[in-house]
Amino acid sequence: MTSVKAMVFNPPPGWPKPPAGWQPPAGWTPDPSWPALPASWSLWLSADASSSEETGSPALPIESASTPVVRSDANRLVELEAENAALRQRLASAHGDDLVDLDDARVLQSVGIYRFHHPLETAAAYQNRLDTLETRIADLVREERAIEKSELFTFNNSLAQGRRMTSDLSKLMLRAYNAEADNALRTLKAGNVVTAKRRLDASRTAIARLGALMEMHISDAFHALREEEIELTADWLMKKQLEREDAREVRARIKEENRVQKELDEERSRLDKERSHLANALKSLEEQGQTDEDLVRRLAAVDEAIADNDFRAANIRAGYVYVISNEGAFGPDVVKIGLTRRLTPTDRIAELSGASVPFRFDTHTLFFSEDAVTLENELHKHFADRALNQANSRKEFFFAKPTEVRDVLLQKVGNILEFSDLAEATEYRQSLKSWPASSRPRQAEAV
Repeated sequence: MTSVKAMVFNPPPGWPKPPAGWQPPAGWTPDPSWPALPASWSLWLSADASSSEETGSPALPIESASTPVVRSDANRLVELEAENAALRQRLASAHGDDLVDLDDARVLQSVGIYRFHHPLETAAAYQNRLDTLETRIADLVREERAIEKSELFTFNNSLAQGRRMTSDLSKLMLRAYNAEADNALRTLKAGNVVTAKRRLDASRTAIARLGALMEMHISDAFHALREEEIELTADWLMKKQLEREDAREVRARIKEENRVQKELDEERSRLDKERSHLANALKSLEEQGQTDEDLVRRLAAVDEAIADNDFRAANIRAGYVYVISNEGAFGPDVVKIGLTRRLTPTDRIAELSGASVPFRFDTHTLFFSEDAVTLENELHKHFADRALNQANSRKEFFFAKPTEVRDVLLQKVGNILEFSDLAEATEYRQSLKSWPASSRPRQAEAV
């Protein structure tokens, strides 16, 4: 039997290699963080076997010293399996932040609704803040406080050469870090700030790992400024998007108001002509000592219509609240709750049923209210937690059955003259048979 002194330690892949002649102290055990010892692995080899391995001759575990000295494929397989296990363990134990998820769709879904990191009033305010931040970043670079490094590193036993080498390498590392930061800013989209910050963190970690020998790393202050730059840029992009949507909403509202005002003016002109005609006819009959009850009734109806038209023109809050659905486009339990001030509200429904959707909308109700604006807002608030678009409250689609909206509407107005619970969805149902089988909804297949 070979003595302990005649044996040398044989660490498997993934274990640190001890100094020559190392012997384990009493009670020594492997570090739990090291990879597990592979099956059939010999931790100790005979000194002869070890030296033969260094010269290229096959090594033999001491447990197998009585067998022929042959380096079998099975032994090599054990080594490879051990190395594979060590790499897998390192990968499994790696910190999650080292793996950067670059799938924006998945990241956005996991983060949820965008929240501003630095709430400001306008996109211009964000731009001013970014300009100031850019100056602060440049100041840190100029003052050589962007990256920290050791001043005691020597090269060729020279402290001066070591400092010069450290300085050159730190500039290279800082350039790599800034390139990653600039690239993150260039590719930044409204809402994907999480991905950009993760990429920047990964770059900083890599630089710290590569510069560990010289104690080199991106300073906390500089990293914080560049992270703030990403946050402000993301906020700026989102604010610009919201401002564009606001401007689009304003333009659409002005266009709609002008159209409504034109309709009211044209209607008033028509009613004035009709009233003038009826009044002249009655006056002519009165001069002849005659009267016509039908003309009197028609004149009273025209006067009532003129009063209603004037009220609509003066009261911009009056209008129709509509509840519509489009089963073929959005599903069976989705409704749109909106408002129109048109004299003929069905014209607005027809516009919504244009080329932007595959099928016409079905109308469940058109309810006139003297304060349609408030009524619409109350309905939107009631179903706010069921809005399809939780990121943009201006959208008016909700996960709700028409009957649910009817019940809420009844609670608020007391009575509805007409409400259709069911959607005809004629075009949609006529088209279903021509759809590919894989595209048909399950409920349609059941029918």
